[in-house]
Amino acid sequence: MLHFHVITLFPEALKSYLESSIVARAIENKRIKVSCYNPRDFSANKHHKVDDKPYGGGPGMVLEALPVLRAATRAIGKKKGVKKIFLSPRGLAFNSVYAKRLARRHKDVLIVAGHYEGVDARVEKILKTEAVSVGPYVLTGGELAALVIVDATSRFVKGVLGKESSLENGRVASRDVYTRPESLTWKKRNFRVPKVLLSGHHKKIEEWKRKLTDVDM
Repeated sequence: MLHFHVITLFPEALKSYLESSIVARAIENKRIKVSCYNPRDFSANKHHKVDDKPYGGGPGMVLEALPVLRAATRAIGKKKGVKKIFLSPRGLAFNSVYAKRLARRHKDVLIVAGHYEGVDARVEKILKTEAVSVGPYVLTGGELAALVIVDATSRFVKGVLGKESSLENGRVASRDVYTRPESLTWKKRNFRVPKVLLSGHHKKIEEWKRKLTDVDM
């Protein structure tokens, strides 16, 4: 079982997604597990305050190091070989190869999801995390990015998908897919399923898919 440990100020932001569809089934079947750790629960401040103004000035607030480090310590415990990820737009680009490597090489993955203007830089240095980015843009928080990593990585965990062939990396996929009805009428226009897909000729169907894939690339 692959266990994701997500440090986040907003665990409720992940809850609804984790309780839906394929990911929810994977959790129920004990293929994966997702645990959230809120830095507020590890704050020494009586008001559970975990952010402060940055040294040197600047806009916004920064997450303090200690609550995040305490949350990470609770998550990791004495586990060995934990993969530690620090979500950052300046990090290594996350892709299917990275996701597959996570699924095949690790049992525990720690994900630090920042918020506000970021997290005290000492967290990265102390935990020795790897900075990872899910895209060339900035999000208001790391929760969406954490879900992207959980979802994409879970697909490579054996038993999560109903069929291994559902992994796009292992089959010829095209951008266009069709289902019934064969002929669809919309606003007086008729849209039909390509004839090749109705032919039953597997070789021709694969060639058709490849052509579309080549165009996409």
